[in-house]
Amino acid sequence: MTIAGSDSGGGAGIQADLKTFAALGVYGTSVITAVTAQNTLKVTQVLELPTDMVAAQMDAVMSDIGTDAAKTGMLSSSEIIATVAERVWSLNIPNLVVDPVMVAKSGDRLLREDAVQTLKEALLPLATVVTPNIPEAEVLVGYPLESMDDIYKAAREIAGMGAANVVVKGGHRPGPVIDVLYSQGMIREFSSPRVDSKNTHGTGCTFASAVTAYLARGREVEQAVYHAKEYVTEAIKAGYSVGAGHSPVHHFYRFWEG
Repeated sequence: MTIAGSDSGGGAGIQADLKTFAALGVYGTSVITAVTAQNTLKVTQVLELPTDMVAAQMDAVMSDIGTDAAKTGMLSSSEIIATVAERVWSLNIPNLVVDPVMVAKSGDRLLREDAVQTLKEALLPLATVVTPNIPEAEVLVGYPLESMDDIYKAAREIAGMGAANVVVKGGHRPGPVIDVLYSQGMIREFSSPRVDSKNTHGTGCTFASAVTAYLARGREVEQAVYHAKEYVTEAIKAGYSVGAGHSPVHHFYRFWEG
């Protein structure tokens, strides 16, 4: 199950999540938290859904279909975060992956500044895995991450906020892309060559959704992160251009011809 915002451009958010679930062989359900008007260039408008509608969607899915794993994406306000956290706890949702979405690829802010504390206090303690990129991790810990030692320290501190496992994604650093997993007191690095591509819209959503899909299929956290990174890297390599800005990754690269 994905709990996130809708992207009218189809490259991120709910749309990217459902594509990822389908590509990785799991059935996806969705809880929409906000509707965004966006394309490859920018977000032009955001409409948050009422919290009772967000809760109703979660209740409807869980009362009938259930879920083996769930992920959160764009949760733009403190009220929505608190509602989702309460429902995750009361519905006993397993294997929660939290992607702390704060800013779109275009640079548009998707999480209100006053909602960060609610995210830290209400949602992170429920997370099986949290997947911040470097700018998001900097917001969570309150200092710049300028070295690998800084990243290791931040991963530990975010785990100290209650998350069982933390992946700090390294795509914003130069050179090879090194993602850092902090799990059970240990640090593990996952490295891949940097792909020179503009087809990177939705990479964060896609990675978190891939981790969720592999957890749903019974993989351990380290395996889920490894396979998710592999999937995203190949999806970026196979990406195709739509629009004039940051195009999306190719979620179905394994299945399309040409």
